[in-house]
Amino acid sequence: MSNNRKSRDSAKLFVLSAPSGSGKTTLARAILKLHDDFIFSISATTRQQRPKEINGRDYIFLSKEEFEQGILNNEFVEYENIYGEYYGTLKQQIVSALNNGNNVLFDVDVNGALAIKKTFPNEATLIFIAPPSIAALEQRLRGRKTEIEERILTRLSRVPMEMEKQQEFDYVIINSELQKAIEEIEEIIRIQLQTNTTTTHVHTTNRNN
Repeated sequence: MSNNRKSRDSAKLFVLSAPSGSGKTTLARAILKLHDDFIFSISATTRQQRPKEINGRDYIFLSKEEFEQGILNNEFVEYENIYGEYYGTLKQQIVSALNNGNNVLFDVDVNGALAIKKTFPNEATLIFIAPPSIAALEQRLRGRKTEIEERILTRLSRVPMEMEKQQEFDYVIINSELQKAIEEIEEIIRIQLQTNTTTTHVHTTNRNN
């Protein structure tokens, strides 16, 4: 495991983003196990807490009123209303981590990722996790058995927009095999930690041959 403490100038933000069901959360957890010095950016949300989720570990669960007050107070580096619920990243969380020289890992939606890149262009590396196919994505979403049909269809309706925006990311990985995807993310992290700024638009893919 990695235990290198970084200076403010060399600290990095690694942002994973993908359509729902592409496996980015599973990948994020795997990467965190390999880098115990990384800080995981916990998103705030107004959506309902799912079974086994823990407030402050998986998400910061806020009421709609609390979230909207945070918006008014300019507390979010990015936020979006998705499927009728707010999701956002607290600005102070990132600034504090960078000031302490800590690398940060994110698991956010595509628009959130692009907003982070706009605010922290030199620190942020955007990694788009693509599904092997739309059919596989739908199968994963239905396999969760955590949402009603209407919500699944709403998530699927965003996929064309999300897939199109992968062109604005620094790296693209096709998550057809979990271990290969983990290894490719690890290689991206290794490369970026050796540079002072993010190398942009270098695409890698994880495909079955």
